[in-house]
Amino acid sequence: MLANFGFGVLVVTFLLALFGAGAAMYGYFRKEDRWVESARRAVLLTFPLVTLVSLSLIYLLVSGHYELRYVYSVTSNDMPTYLKVTALWGGQEGSLLFWSWLMSAFASAVMLRRWDRDREFLPWVAAVTAITLGFFLSLSLFFENPFARWWQTASGEVAAMLRPVGAIPFNPPDGAGLNPLLRHPGMVIHPPMLYLGFVAFVIPFAFAIAALVTGRTDDRWIRLTRRWTLWAWLFLTCGLVLGMWWAYDVLGWGGYWGWDPVEIAALMPWLVGTPFLHTVMIQEKRGMFKQLNMILIILTYILVIFGTFLTRSGVLSSVHAFSQSAIGPMFFAFIGITMITSFGLLIHRWKDFKSEASLGSSSMFSREALFLLAALLFAGVLIVCFWGIIFPLISEIITNQKITVGPPFYKRAVGPLFGLILLLMGIAPLSSWTYGTLKTIGRAAWKPAIPAALVLVVLVLTGTHNLFALIGLTLIAFAVCVTLYEFGRAVLARGRSSAENVLVALWRLVGRNRRRYGGYIIHLAMGMMGLAIIGIELFQTTTQQSLATGESMQLAGYTLHFDSISQFPYVDGRTVTRAVMSVYRDGQYLGQLYPRYDLFPDGQPMTIPAIRSTLSDDLYVVLVNWEDTSASQAPFKVYHNPLVSWLWLGSFVFIFGTLVAAWPDKDPALAPVIVKSAFKTAGAD
Repeated sequence: MLANFGFGVLVVTFLLALFGAGAAMYGYFRKEDRWVESARRAVLLTFPLVTLVSLSLIYLLVSGHYELRYVYSVTSNDMPTYLKVTALWGGQEGSLLFWSWLMSAFASAVMLRRWDRDREFLPWVAAVTAITLGFFLSLSLFFENPFARWWQTASGEVAAMLRPVGAIPFNPPDGAGLNPLLRHPGMVIHPPMLYLGFVAFVIPFAFAIAALVTGRTDDRWIRLTRRWTLWAWLFLTCGLVLGMWWAYDVLGWGGYWGWDPVEIAALMPWLVGTPFLHTVMIQEKRGMFKQLNMILIILTYILVIFGTFLTRSGVLSSVHAFSQSAIGPMFFAFIGITMITSFGLLIHRWKDFKSEASLGSSSMFSREALFLLAALLFAGVLIVCFWGIIFPLISEIITNQKITVGPPFYKRAVGPLFGLILLLMGIAPLSSWTYGTLKTIGRAAWKPAIPAALVLVVLVLTGTHNLFALIGLTLIAFAVCVTLYEFGRAVLARGRSSAENVLVALWRLVGRNRRRYGGYIIHLAMGMMGLAIIGIELFQTTTQQSLATGESMQLAGYTLHFDSISQFPYVDGRTVTRAVMSVYRDGQYLGQLYPRYDLFPDGQPMTIPAIRSTLSDDLYVVLVNWEDTSASQAPFKVYHNPLVSWLWLGSFVFIFGTLVAAWPDKDPALAPVIVKSAFKTAGAD
């Protein structure tokens, strides 16, 4: 049977990962390169093997083998094929296998790079990736087996890989089906992107451990992993944004980020990876922050595992989290061992990784100092998020009472910190390396500060009196103006020296320094996204009314006229309750909106809001309390969300900027080895 085949290959892959880790370390300590090479080939082989396991499970999902517990829990006869395929990561067992598949892909990809110049790194990169892969494969083997079958016993149905004594096979005619909330396109793409970000960060961590073990104190490990880190950061950012879109488009509460514990668990690695991308530049240029960079990449890896633990162990109650599971102690032990080992190595090598230069009294406003300050601010946000997650758990253990930490706590705590980060986004590009004073920054800042001040004046004159909005929007304007000023100044200088037109000069400028100007594009994207966040967080308005057919309601200058409501069955068995509302503004007809409430055969509901989006605002309409609806009356909740579209537009600019920064150089000496694997992942040699 295919399930037996998949499970058997899973066992072989797990043993192969253990062999790869052991052979790599044995070869390193015994100075026998043949063992290291054997470990490299073992890690390479894990990807095709886990691919076989994943394809086996996908076939079982698509063909409806409901005798398997996992297939039964996430698929049903009425689900389309594409959803049955994506059900691979729709539940605990399948998503762990999917995590392992991605890990094997990245581990195999990095093994395919040329190791001639960096052979001493190979054993420990192979060992770390193999250990991480082996850990997740062990979870699938011993705790969350995706190939476990249903068996009928005298006491009922049980799930096990092997037949219990006296049991007979049980094959249900249909499955329970995927949670309706997971049938959204955002949730089809969101988990893979998030997992890609998580898994990709394992590679720079592996090189960092290799540098610690071998005592390589130069910046070679950073240069080797720069693009790996950029891709990991891009994937993680895309995963977070797609999660925001899903929450905004499906959950029907009018927002995009609710400071849910699982949301925060995914955000925390990003909060460490972001300053790491900046401080590694200081190490490359001036040999500084070597110890800090080690701390940051170790924390990023630990937070990746910690976030996965929080999501899957059942310790958190969340719409994003999986159910209670026995894998929590395994995760906790793995995190503990990783922390002790990693930081133990760092302490052992602490003096060796001392910075080659230091910040003097004349460099407190240099770019190095400002980058360090930004890292500290991100650390402040991380501490707030970590405490917000951990405090309720600690409190429940001590007092046996469940205490929740809500959005107001996070907003009050992180708002000022993000405001300072915005200020640094504007100041840092104007500072110089090694030396900097307030006077030198002031001389460079006055030109972009003028349009930012004009923005403040316009905001006040047009009736914006919210102090936090004025501060935030002015800081965003300043950061954006500085970025555009830096672009413009460089383009004009190049145009004067080479007589190129503006577009050609811009193209060649970015092409010659992709890392710098890709970063500037990312700063522009962050400004756009910050504009949306301020708009919806500080200026959102809402109203809720029950309307009879023919009645209207008003909000933020809009008039919504309730035309009709109907209820009808859908092809997959759900019952759809749909309202029709006409939208007017200043007497002008703008179109119709169709808020829905879907009820699935198993009783699970799904609210589908109707959204009218423009660059200036969103009109967000929800049909609530469907039990109270009738043929002539229905309750509605309407949100007016200013500027929220800039969040999604900014995310596209963000992706573009990251691609520019990570794009391979034309110089063959700098170009990465492109690995022909499932993801064509770039190794930054």
